[in-house]
Formats: sequence, C-alpha cells, structure tokens
Amino acid sequence: MKNRRSQFKLKSRRYFSEDFKKQKVHEIVTKKTTIREVSMLYEIKSAILYRWLYKYSPDHPKQTKIVVEMESESQKALFYKEKVAELERHVGQKQIQLDFLEKLIELASEELKMDLKKNFSSKLLNGSGSTSRKNHSP
Repeated sequence: MKNRRSQFKLKSRRYFSEDFKKQKVHEIVTKKTTIREVSMLYEIKSAILYRWLYKYSPDHPKQTKIVVEMESESQKALFYKEKVAELERHVGQKQIQLDFLEKLIELASEELKMDLKKNFSSKLLNGSGSTSRKNHSP
C-alpha cells in the first residue's frame, strides 16, 4: 500500500516579509483592498491575514472583525443595484422603441396593403453592417 502522503502534492511553505505584511495591512486598513481580495490574489487564508492585521494595526485589537470588508461588499452591492437599475431602464427604452417600430410596420402594412413583416423578414444583417437577403426569391 502506497503512503497516503505521496498521493497528494505537498504545498511548499511560503514566507512573506514584514514589509509585505505591513503593506497589505495598510492597504486593508485604508480600504484600498479587502481581506478577501488579498486572500484570493495571494492564496493566503483569511485567518492569517487577520493575524497580520492584529499584529500590525493598532486600530484592530485581537478578536475584532474589521468592517472594511463589509463596507466594501455593501459598496459593491450598491454599485451593482444601480447598474441593474440602469440596464433595466435601458431595456425598457428599447422595448418602447420595438413596440413603436412594430406599430409603425403594422400601420405601413395596412396603408400599402401588403404584409411587410412577411416580405422583409428574411433580411439579415451581415458582418459589414449592410443587409442582404437570405433567399433571393421575388
């Protein structure tokens, strides 16, 4: 039977300089980044980052969760809510335009006494921006 450890790739230990740790703590405290972002970027467990925070930041005594991450998350949520609202407005405007054009085609079809949708629905937009007929049958 093979040794169980040999089946798994062992991760080498990494050491971070004091300056690096202080720099990351400073970035977290000044809200330039979050614990989660640093954790993901450098593949460091958040518990280790909290340890650095407790050690290098006098404003964060041990056992205190920082609010930076929460503020950052709420700011992101607010940003995305605003973005969704903007996109919903844009979709609404496009729907109004579509409804208008549909009605315009309907009225033009009645005026010309021909079904414009049926006669011109085979037009497709090609890569150059011009239109071409899919089937050239008169």
